[in-house]
Amino acid sequence: MTETTTSAPASPRAIRCWLVDRVAYYLERPAAEIDEGAQLAELGLDSVYALTLCGDVEDRFGLVVEPTMAWDHPTIDAITAHLAAELAAQEAGPAA
Repeated sequence: MTETTTSAPASPRAIRCWLVDRVAYYLERPAAEIDEGAQLAELGLDSVYALTLCGDVEDRFGLVVEPTMAWDHPTIDAITAHLAAELAAQEAGPAA
């Protein structure tokens, strides 16, 4: 079960913690064992879970992400930076 979008913008730290928890859940490992800088594929995240992560991100943060997100941003650190930037852009509104 995933959480719904929050009203307050998520900090990079909150995004990272959430991502670590999700990846740990998928891999059935403790969150403490998840290296945020490691390639998701090297951690054992397969394509099914990579796509599932995209759906979870959409549900949690209210963003539409490409199904290739985990390949385009292959680490938790990279996904965190990507999502933080997307959320900041969304909060700023459309460009003038």
